Amino acid sequence: MKQVRSRIWIEQEGEVFLGYGRVILLKKVAETRSISAAAKAIGMSYKKAWNLINTMNTSSSQPLVITNTGGKDGGGTAVTDYGHKMIEEFETLNKACEAFLNEKFNTLKEVKS
Repeated sequence: MKQVRSRIWIEQEGEVFLGYGRVILLKKVAETRSISAAAKAIGMSYKKAWNLINTMNTSSSQPLVITNTGGKDGGGTAVTDYGHKMIEEFETLNKACEAFLNEKFNTLKEVKS
């Protein structure tokens, strides 16, 4: 069965705020509690991952990720409640977009066959 796939992203003032790759990064940060480990897990450099997170945080009204420097218990990174909400809302939007596109695709006759 043929299906339409699409990539969407959210921009702010012409710059990407949130998209598929950034959501994957946020989910890995939530899982690993580390920017370095998350970047490694998805095959991205630490510098790029840090830059993406920094861009999301500075473009947002609230931070999506917070970092804690080392100490007795070591450092760590956490996705904030707001960050989790952004992940959830982006995934909802992405699913709705794909559902809409597939609904429209199913009305076509020539492309479907």
